[in-house]
Amino acid sequence: MTAKPYSATTNGIRLAVRLTPRASRDGLDGIGLDADGRPVLRIRLAAPPVEGAANQALIDFLAGMLAVRKKDIVIRSGETGRLKILEVDGKPDALAARIDALV
Repeated sequence: MTAKPYSATTNGIRLAVRLTPRASRDGLDGIGLDADGRPVLRIRLAAPPVEGAANQALIDFLAGMLAVRKKDIVIRSGETGRLKILEVDGKPDALAARIDALV
């Protein structure tokens, strides 16, 4: 069984993401491991990492993929780095099932 890049919280899930900005196209690259061996959801986006453009593109991308409102996704840490921790509000079981279906 593969480790999951998310954990349930009282209001939704906490999701670990490894973002690659300035990619040739937007896409989901599955689950990978960070430098410490923890699972992360690997996402590539065409947006540049300038003035928050990549962060906003990440929120837009995930909102569409998870069928949640953009305001339900908050970057809790890693705003200036590639490794980000996000909190997604919603039903934890439904969000987990959507992520599992995508990867």
